[in-house]
This record gives sequence, C-alpha cells and structure tokens, in this order.
Amino acid sequence: MSTQNPSTRLFGLMFPGAFWLIVFFFLPITLILGISFMTKGGSGSPEFPLTVENYSRVFGEEYLTLFGRSLWISLLSTILTVIIAFPVTIWIVRLPKKWRDLAVFLVMIPFWTNFLLRTYALRFMLLNEGPVMRAINGVWVDSLGFEDPIELLFTQFSVMLGLVYGNLPFMILPLYASLEKFDWTLLEAASDLGANVMNSFMRVMLPLTAPGVIAGSILVFVPAIGNYVTVELMGGGKSQMIGRTIAQQFSTANHWPFGAALSLMMMIVVTAAALIYFRVGRGEKVR
Repeated sequence: MSTQNPSTRLFGLMFPGAFWLIVFFFLPITLILGISFMTKGGSGSPEFPLTVENYSRVFGEEYLTLFGRSLWISLLSTILTVIIAFPVTIWIVRLPKKWRDLAVFLVMIPFWTNFLLRTYALRFMLLNEGPVMRAINGVWVDSLGFEDPIELLFTQFSVMLGLVYGNLPFMILPLYASLEKFDWTLLEAASDLGANVMNSFMRVMLPLTAPGVIAGSILVFVPAIGNYVTVELMGGGKSQMIGRTIAQQFSTANHWPFGAALSLMMMIVVTAAALIYFRVGRGEKVR
C-alpha cells in the first residue's frame, strides 16, 4: 500500500508541465519585458537607463495603423480559410471510409514538408517567368488581347494567398473532427420543416460545428498575425505586417528594446483575440 503524501504526488504530476512553462514561457517573457523598458545601445543591444519611450512609439499613429492592418489581413485570411475549408471538409466527411482516410492523409502531407520550402514553391508558381504565370499571361495577352501581363507576386494578393495556403490544413483538421460527429439527419429534418440550404447551414450545421470553427480560426489567426516568412517572400518588401516589422527591429534596425516592446504588444493582441474567440465559442455552444 502506498504511503506517499497526496501533496507530493500532485507536485510530481505538475512538476514537468510547470517546469516547461517556467523555463520556456515565463522566463523568456520576463526577459523580453525587461528588455522592452531598456534603452538602445550603440550596437542595438539593450542597456540602462530604463525608459518608456519604446511604448510611446508603439502607441504612435504609425504602429497603431500597422497593428490594425495586420489584424485586418489576419482576420480576412482566417475568414477566407474558413470559406475554403468548410466545403472541402464536408466533401471529405461524406466520402466512403477508405477514401476518407486517404483524403485526411493528403491534407496532412503538407505538414511533412518544411513551411519555408512550401512558400518558395508557391512563390515559384507566381513568378512571371514560371510555367503557371507564363500560361496564364499567354491567354491574357495573346488570346484576350490585353497589353499588360498579370503580375501576382509581390502584391497583397500573393501575401493573402500565401497565408491561406500555408494555414489551410490547420482549419480543415479541426473542422473534420467536428463534422465527423455531425448528425446529417438534422439537415434533412430542417429541410422537411421548410429551411433552405443556407438556413440549414447557418442555423443547424454552423452552431453544432462551432467548436471546430473556433479551434481552426485560432490556429489560423495566431500564426497569420505574426507571420514573417510569407510576408517577406510573397510580399517582397511591398507588404508590411507586424511580424516582419519585429524581425527587422532585431536584425536590420538593430533596436532590440523597441522590437521587444512590439513583440509584447503583439502577444497581448493575440491573447485578447484568442479570449474573444473562446468566449464566442462558449456562447454559441450554450445556445
């Protein structure tokens, strides 16, 4: 019979997770917080005295506008990802069992490839000299008679395409988990009661699959707002978001304290957005 104290047993169970959070989350956040109140040194590294100038700059019009644009782009990419992922996931769920597993496997394949490599592949497809855009411009110029070829790379469209393309699996998989348990006879009942397809979707399917939508939205929105690789490679410096600005502060601008202040503000914004998502999700579930 074990004589171990319950408190000791509880401590043993909690210690690994608590140790991980303290070492890899709370300590780095505390370090970034301290750096954000320091002054920029000669080489960009932080030094004393302490100051609030970095946060004064963060709340200036330029960077508030940057935060707003980053939020809008991230939110729009999340909405587009939901719009694309929903019909794809419904199609997967309605497949026979053997084909359904294959379809889910194909959705997961991108996770096996480095995100940077996938972004470069998409960038190559949008290059004017690439085979895809060459074929499209062949039709656009030669067949339709337009003078100027289409340029998709290094535009806001290419950044949005990269965000949706890179995060789409993160939306499909949570939706699949919700739709797999969905009772499809409810749609038949709604149809029998006179509801059209849109009403059935909005008032029956969407509320019942809200946990998957909320989970997928968080998984898409959070990486999108801090994304650096997609904005850098697909935007070509013509599109600026907060993640790219933070990276520049720690590299080319050599202003670690200001970069730390921007990082903390972005974390606060992301946390607030996640809390709103969770609150909305609980509200839909209760109804």
